[in-house]
Amino acid sequence: MQTSVEFLKGIGAFKATLLQKELGIFNFNDLLHYFPYRYLDTTQVQSIGSLQPDQEWVQLKGIIMNFQEHGSGFKKRLTATLYDPGGQLELVWFQGISYVTKNIQPNTAYTVFGKLSFFNGFPTITHPELEKVQAGANEPTETMLPTYSITEKLRVKGITNRNFAKITQALFSKIQPYDVYETLPQSLLQQYGLMGRFEALKQIHFPVNAEVLSRARYRLKWEELFIAQLKISQSNLRNKSQPGFSFPSIGNVFNDFYEKYLPFALTNAQKRVIKDIRTDTLRGRQMNRLVQGDVGSGKTIVALLSMLMALDNGFQSCMMAPTEILAQQHFEGISKLLEDMPVNVVLLTGSVKAKQRKPIMQGLADGTVHIVVGTHALLEDKVVFKNLGLAVIDEQHRFGVGQRAKLWQKNSLPPHILVMTATPIPRTLAMTIYGDLDVSVIDELPPGRKPIITMHRFDHYRPKVMDFIRHEISNGRQIYIVYPLIDESEKMEYESLMANYEQVKTHFPDPRYNVAMVHGRQDPGDKERNMQRFIKGEAHILVATTVIEVGVNVPNASVMLIESAERFGLSQLHQLRGRVGRGSEKSYCILLTSTELSKESRQRMSIMTQTSDGFVIAEEDLKMRGPGDMYGTRQSGALDFKIADIVQDAAIVEVTKAAAEQLLTNDPHLSAPDNRLLYLALHQTQKGQPLPWSKIS
Repeated sequence: MQTSVEFLKGIGAFKATLLQKELGIFNFNDLLHYFPYRYLDTTQVQSIGSLQPDQEWVQLKGIIMNFQEHGSGFKKRLTATLYDPGGQLELVWFQGISYVTKNIQPNTAYTVFGKLSFFNGFPTITHPELEKVQAGANEPTETMLPTYSITEKLRVKGITNRNFAKITQALFSKIQPYDVYETLPQSLLQQYGLMGRFEALKQIHFPVNAEVLSRARYRLKWEELFIAQLKISQSNLRNKSQPGFSFPSIGNVFNDFYEKYLPFALTNAQKRVIKDIRTDTLRGRQMNRLVQGDVGSGKTIVALLSMLMALDNGFQSCMMAPTEILAQQHFEGISKLLEDMPVNVVLLTGSVKAKQRKPIMQGLADGTVHIVVGTHALLEDKVVFKNLGLAVIDEQHRFGVGQRAKLWQKNSLPPHILVMTATPIPRTLAMTIYGDLDVSVIDELPPGRKPIITMHRFDHYRPKVMDFIRHEISNGRQIYIVYPLIDESEKMEYESLMANYEQVKTHFPDPRYNVAMVHGRQDPGDKERNMQRFIKGEAHILVATTVIEVGVNVPNASVMLIESAERFGLSQLHQLRGRVGRGSEKSYCILLTSTELSKESRQRMSIMTQTSDGFVIAEEDLKMRGPGDMYGTRQSGALDFKIADIVQDAAIVEVTKAAAEQLLTNDPHLSAPDNRLLYLALHQTQKGQPLPWSKIS
C-alpha cells in the first residue's frame, strides 16, 4: 500500500507529482482514501422547464452560450447561459474563471451537474460540473459515477473527474482484500452489523447500488467517529485519574471582592458556573472545564472569581489570550477591578521588554505575583511559577491541545484548566472537539444590555449607509468597517482591500475624519499602533479584515458595517457583531451585500437579522457550513474527518460514544489481541494526525 501512484496505469512520474502537490496523494493508500464527495446518476437528466425551487442537486443537458465577465477583484464573476428545449438557466463562476474560459467551448452541448438555486424566479447553478457531450457516444454503462474534488490545475493537465475514476479503478485491479487490514474487532462488526473494511472502501468508490453505498458510507463514518470517541474517552479517563490541587477555602480575598468591589450582581448562570468550578477544585483532581458564553455574557468575571479562589488557597493563576491586544484588555480590566485590593496582577507578552520582564519573572518564581495575564509567552520554558494552581485560557480553539498541555509541565501537579470561548458550540460538536472537557454554559446576558439592531442592505443602499455613519460619528461614536479576510497568496484581494480603504477615505476625508486600517498582512507593529489609535478614540473608523473578530473591546464603537457579508459564515458574522453593543449607546450591525445572493446567503442574512442568540446561530451555522469551517481543525485532529459529518451523523456520534466507553470498560489499554490494530490507529490520531491507514497497513 506504500507503492507510489506513479506505477498505476495512466499516471507516470509527471502526473504522480501533480497528485502529490494538488491532493496530497503519494501512494496507493492515499488514493484509496481519497473518497468521492458525491455520485452522478447518469440515467437522470432533467429538462430546465421542469425544475422546481425545492430541488437541490440536478443534472441537465443543453447548449452553453453567452459567456460574460462581470466586476473585478474579489467581486469578479463569470456567467453563461445553458439552453435546452425546455428553457434556459444561468451558470455562474466566482473561481477558476480562467480555466472555464479556456476549456469550455461556447455553442457546444454539455451535461451539467450542480446545486440549483433561483434568483427572481430564474434558475441558476453556481460552479457547475461540466462534461462535453460526445457525438455518437454510447450511453454510459455505470449508473453511479463517482465525483471527486479535482483542482483546476489537475483538469488543465488532463486529470479530469472521469480520468481520476479510471485511475482508482486501476488501483483496485492491483490490490487484494488482504492488503487492507481490518481495524475494528470482529465483535464490533457483528454487534453493529458493519461491512468489512476492504468491501466498504471498494463500494465507496464504485457502488453497485444506492443501498450498498449507504452501508459502505455508514461503516467508514462509524470507524472515524468511533476512533475519535475512543480518543476522547481515554482522555477523560486520564483526566479523572489525574491528581490535582485542592482549593478547600473561600477566603478573605474572594469574599471582600464579592461583597465590596464586584460592580454588578451576578446572573444566575454565572453563579451556576462558579459553583461548577468550586465543586471541581474541591475534589483533589485536575479540573478541565470549558465555559461557553455568548459575547457579553460575563465570562471574564467568572474567570476572575476563580483566580481569587485560587489565591485564597495559596496558588497563583495565569490567564492566556490569543492576541496581545486581547491580553492587554484583560489585564487593564482585571487591574481596574482589583485596584483597591492587595492582589498583584502583571502582564507578560512577547513585546514586554527585558528590563520589565525581569521583575515579572522573579515575582512569578517567588510567588509575589498572584495573577499574570499574557499570550503564548506564558508557555515559554523560562517562565517558572512558584505554585501555579489555575490556568484560564481564552478562545481555546486558537491554542490547541498541545499548547494547553505545556501548562501542565509548570508544576509537580498540573494546574486546574478553565477554558473560555465566546463561540457557542452545538452539542454534537462539543462531544467531538471538546469531549475531553466538562462543559458549563453561561446562557443569559447581564440585565440592561441594549440589543444590537441588525440590518441587511444591498449595495445600492450604500450612500444612505454612509450618511448614517457620518451621523453616528457626529454624535461622538466610532465605526468598524470589515472586509473579507485577505489570503496572503492572493495579491488581487490585497489590492482590493487597499482600494476599498481609499474609497472609505473619499467618503470620510482628512482632516475631518481619521481612518485607521488593520489586516493580516500588516507589520505587527503597524497593526498594533492602528488598533491602539482606534481603542483610544483617536481614529473614527477602523477598516479591517476579520483580525478584529476576537476580543477587541471598544465601548464607544456603535456601528459594525460588514462589506460583502455574504462571504462570511454565520458564526463569523455573529462574532463581528459582538464587537459593538459594549457601551451604553444604541448599536447597529449593517450587513452590506450584492443583490445576487445564493439561497444560503439569503438564509444567513435572514437569520442574522432575526436572532442575536449565539447558540441558535451556532446550530444553524453548523448545519450550513460544517465544523471544519466554523472552528478550524483542533490540533488533536478530532475534526479531520474524511467522510463523517457530525451534524448529519449525530446519531452515529451517540452510538460510537457508547461503544467506545463500553470497549474501554472491558479493555482500558486496548491490549487484547482483537484490539491491537485499533490501538495502533488510536495511537496515530493522538499525535494530531488523521487516520494514517498506510502506516497501519
